[in-house]
Amino acid sequence: MPANKYALIRYRTIDRCLTNTGAPFPTKEELRTACEEALYGSEGDHISISTIEKDLNAMRNDGGLGYFAPIVYHRDERGYYYEEEDFSINNLQLNPEELESIRFAARTLVQFKNVPVFSQFGQAIGKIDDRLRMAPNLDTRNLDAVVQFESAPATRGSEHLMPILQSIQNKRMLHVDYKKFQTAEAKAVSLHPYLLKEYRNRWYVIGWNPERSAYRTYGLDRIENLSETVDAFAVRGDFNADDFFLHSFGISKIAEAPCDVKIRCNELEYEYLAAQPVHNSQRLIKQGNGLYELHLHVLLTFELIQFLLGLGPAVEVIEPEELRQIMHQNLSDTLNLYG
Repeated sequence: MPANKYALIRYRTIDRCLTNTGAPFPTKEELRTACEEALYGSEGDHISISTIEKDLNAMRNDGGLGYFAPIVYHRDERGYYYEEEDFSINNLQLNPEELESIRFAARTLVQFKNVPVFSQFGQAIGKIDDRLRMAPNLDTRNLDAVVQFESAPATRGSEHLMPILQSIQNKRMLHVDYKKFQTAEAKAVSLHPYLLKEYRNRWYVIGWNPERSAYRTYGLDRIENLSETVDAFAVRGDFNADDFFLHSFGISKIAEAPCDVKIRCNELEYEYLAAQPVHNSQRLIKQGNGLYELHLHVLLTFELIQFLLGLGPAVEVIEPEELRQIMHQNLSDTLNLYG
């Protein structure tokens, strides 16, 4: 009998518990609690022990599932384990119901790829769509030999994503222990969290700091501890998520007004920029006589400077003079390192 999506989640949760070397030999009660947490969070419906018993039996014997999991009870440890070392249902080929569930979820995501609230996840959703198109059965063993997808290394701070998101939704103030890269000790910060934003595989939370009476951005990888308080807050009327980073190049937000930036570039860089724009204000101008320009209307942020420095001799800043001088100083300091 085909398993419903709730049963599939329970099977995956049970498998995760049975393969967790940090907490071996889970009991039925521990499996039940883990499945409840996976399905309903800390609050919600309850799962009975009899449901877990049926799940264990199905994982062992249900031909429709095809797991035939070697789950046995260890009398001395009083818990369950896989008798076959290194067994996991994740190592098995997905059954038709699971394949269709994943395809359905991917198709749903793709439909929302261009919706503003999901815009920052568009690239990740596109990767899922590309992979499913090339391997519709999700069997990537042959695909991986001829196609390599870019993968982001794991970064610190991802464990804070869900608590921060819940605080944003609940409009509850956060207490954060935040340690900057250049400081030795963490500092306590109070924050009204407004927005989570990803930039170059790192996550940031943007919000109102009531002690400084200013908006601040904090990298999740530099948060050592955080806790939600009972203090509620109201989002300020001058905050709009779509407009907040409109003129930013990167994650930085500075007080100065945006300015027009003109950059001369070579033909090769012109073609790269045409294929993959770097900012929504980007304009490319082909002046003739082998001259090409990139025009931006942005804030002069740290990320903009780092981007331009990374292009090396392919670009030359023409305007504004302030940015041209910053580039000159950075390049001079770099050259001195190799003097």
